[in-house]
Parts: sequence; structure tokens; C-alpha cells
Amino acid sequence: MLNTCQMIYHHKNCLNTKKPYAKPCRLCIEGCPHQAISEYREIDAKKCTECGVCMAVCPSDGFVDRSTDLLHTYIEEGEEITLNCPQAAPLGFEIPCLGIIDGDLWLTLMHAAKEKKVIIHTGKCAECPDKRACALSVKSFKAIHEDWPDHPPIVIQVSPDQPEEAETPGIGQKSRAALPKKPAEKRGWKQKGWEKLESILPGLTADEAYPIPRTRQLLVRRMEGSPQDKIPIPALQVGNKCTNCGVCAAICPQTALAKRENGEELTLIYEPYKCVRCQRCVNICNPKALEFVQKQLSHRHYTGKILLHKGSPKHCTRCGKQVFDNSEPPMCVACASSSSDSIFNS
Repeated sequence: MLNTCQMIYHHKNCLNTKKPYAKPCRLCIEGCPHQAISEYREIDAKKCTECGVCMAVCPSDGFVDRSTDLLHTYIEEGEEITLNCPQAAPLGFEIPCLGIIDGDLWLTLMHAAKEKKVIIHTGKCAECPDKRACALSVKSFKAIHEDWPDHPPIVIQVSPDQPEEAETPGIGQKSRAALPKKPAEKRGWKQKGWEKLESILPGLTADEAYPIPRTRQLLVRRMEGSPQDKIPIPALQVGNKCTNCGVCAAICPQTALAKRENGEELTLIYEPYKCVRCQRCVNICNPKALEFVQKQLSHRHYTGKILLHKGSPKHCTRCGKQVFDNSEPPMCVACASSSSDSIFNS
């Protein structure tokens, strides 16, 4: 029996696959309110409610809803953007839950509200089994609102589904297939092949891989149309505690950080567009020199390359090995230990 779950696990998009790490990412497993995801990222279709939490918390599109491309087409091409959850009146494009709206998608909707009306209809979230998913999305919205208080307004309206509203025109779950598809000539043979195979063997497209999450791609396409606009985006910042070891660049699964070495000088180049803020670089940094801060970025800066840091590595004053902390005088662990032992023994 085929799994009919709308959520697809993209194995090759998972950060654990892109670059294995000592402490694997478990955001999807820990975030799922219904314990529907196994340690092997297999979805239990009987438990999954398609609330979208796994999709929203995953920084790299490890989990994606099958209707994501249709939703993005609707957002880009619609004269107005009207979304509704399954518990609300079918007044627009039905999304599984507000839980699928991550930070990048909230930014996209806010930016789109400059040009067209954006309204989201919800049911009574407090009575919904997916209220935790909704709460997570609302928390993300509030955080962005604090950083961008004058953003174009989005209307979020409680509109519980009622029998008399069942015939209200809209693009509900049953009518998603009626959305206008892109002209066939714009879809290459590869895309057509995937669509055909997916119709025969659902889930086969889970082997698809792409470096940048789709909501990020959607956001950047919107920003490209208004290159002068600046929006708040968390970006990496290096403090003066940096020892110029370059480990952060080596550990980055997205190649958002790159190091260039010229003799003894190390240069760190940062590409915000590629960065999914997985925090690996922050967590691996021994002197705690890295952090994410809100920056007002334009399209050019967001998609460009930023000179993040320049400096020379530190070396142990006794043995000459590279030092990864800010000890004074610079000393490696072995030499520091032997020095301490000498003092203790004397």
C-alpha cells in the first residue's frame, strides 16, 4: 500500500547527508508534535497530520510538502494572496497549517503585501490538534515583526469553516489541481519525467536535491524585483575573539563560509543567501567569536559575497602548533598542561 502522506523527505537535502557532523541535526524529530518521524527520518503516515513543523524547522528543505511548488506559483502569480488552513472557510489556497510558514516565507508574504492584498484565514487554532505547529509559526512571525515593525500589513483572520460557506469560491484542497500550470514548453524533459514517475511511484522525488531551500529562492525572486528594498535578515558576524583557525568554514554544510589563505593570512568570505543558519559554525567556535545578528540587507548584499574577516592564525609560543583559543600567551593544550604540571610539582 502506497504512503499517501503529503510530506516528502529529501534525503540529499538533509544537512546530515550534505556534511556529517558529530552532533547530527534532529530538529525535525524533536519538533514533530505527533512523534511521527523516526530516527531514520521515516514518516509514520498514520501519525502525521501534515502540520508542517518538520518543514518549517528544517533549515535545508529536508522535509517539503508536495504542494509547495503550487503554493509558490500561487503567491507569485496571484493578483491577491488568500490562504486558508483546513479548519478555516475555503476562501483561498488551502495550506496544511500555518506551521508550514517559516521565516523566509513570512518575509516573502510581507514583502508581497507591498503590491497586493495578503490575508490568511485560520480556524480556531486553540481547538486544533496542530495548535503547536501554528504557535511555532506565529512565534516566527512575531520575531520578524519586532525587527521590521513597519512592514506592509498582512491580515490574519479567524474564519472557522461553516457548512453554509462550503460553496464559497476559492482554491481549496480539492481544487489545487485546477491551478493554472506553467506552459508545457517551459518545462524541460527532466521535469516532465519526474512528474510522470511521481504519479506512478509517489515519493520518488525524495531523491531530488537542491542547495537553496525553495522558500529562500522565492524570497530572493521577490527581492530582485525591488532591489532598493532592505529587509531584516539574520547574518553571521565575527567578533574580536576570532583566532583565525578557519574551522567554521570547514564545518559549513552549505559552503556559505569559505576561507582563503594567503601565506599566514586567513580571509573568511560569507554568502548570506547560502546560509541556512544551522548554527554549526557558532557551536563549533571555541572562543565564541561568531553570532547571528539582524542586518538590513538589500538583494545585492543578500545574494552577494561579504568579506567577513581577515587575520592570521595564532601559534603556541612553546611548540609552534596552531592555537584555537585566546589564551595569553598563546599556548596549545599539551604545552599548557605540561606547564601547569611543572608548577604543581614544584
